[in-house]
Amino acid sequence: MTVNSIGAVFQITYIVTFIVYADKEKKMRMLGMLLGVFGLLAIIVAGSLQIADRATRWIFVGFLSCASLISMFASPLFIINLVIRTRSVEFMPFYLSLSTFLMSTSFLLYGVFNFDAFIYVPNGIGTILGILQLALYFRYKAKSMEESNEPLMVSQA
Repeated sequence: MTVNSIGAVFQITYIVTFIVYADKEKKMRMLGMLLGVFGLLAIIVAGSLQIADRATRWIFVGFLSCASLISMFASPLFIINLVIRTRSVEFMPFYLSLSTFLMSTSFLLYGVFNFDAFIYVPNGIGTILGILQLALYFRYKAKSMEESNEPLMVSQA
């Protein structure tokens, strides 16, 4: 709970900063999406509190958590597709890939040691996807560095 609370504070800070400095169209779109997320959260909390049996509620919330974690770990798949097509890691930040891999691996081990499938299954998937991201990064890093040595603009003088 502590880790997720700190992460939520960082995310909300990032979103508020984005909203403050965004143009009006993006600001309204982001506020709408933020309201949608908070609305969905309220529905999930209210719905899970309606489940009287504690074990059933635990399973319900656990599956929802697994689904959200897997979707978070799978979101870089869009970037992986771009990396393979362009053969460049320009749009895949190394430190984000590395930290995602390290975080998912640590929680994978935590889940295994505590025999909690709701923790080790999604983080195991995250670890595999992290390894894939890092492998792609090292595979295409040299090509990206070669291309970045080329000038952005060619002088016609």
